[in-house]
Amino acid sequence: MKLLTKEILNKLKSNPRDNVNNKPYLKLFNPTGSATWLISEIEDDGDTLFGLCDLGHGTPELGSVSLKELQSIKLPFGLKIERDMYFEPNKSLSEYADEARNNRYIIS
Repeated sequence: MKLLTKEILNKLKSNPRDNVNNKPYLKLFNPTGSATWLISEIEDDGDTLFGLCDLGHGTPELGSVSLKELQSIKLPFGLKIERDMYFEPNKSLSEYADEARNNRYIIS
């Protein structure tokens, strides 16, 4: 599965940098675990993503992650990190982060 389509890439590029009021247009997840990433920005290097990172330990945080690293993760049964093809953001990144931190919303 391709983690980043041209349409999503264009949306991420159009979001202003360092703005937690951006909508996250990309949701990635571990199909064998509870890690989830809501991504709202991509740097000009085409690799550095910014968003809400929840590794499933109860401490979601805003930060950067490498697309190449996510693509290189090898999971059990030959699986890899996947893109939620049906995800449509209905809030800003900061709203998702607030809800996740207050345990009102689990990113899944």
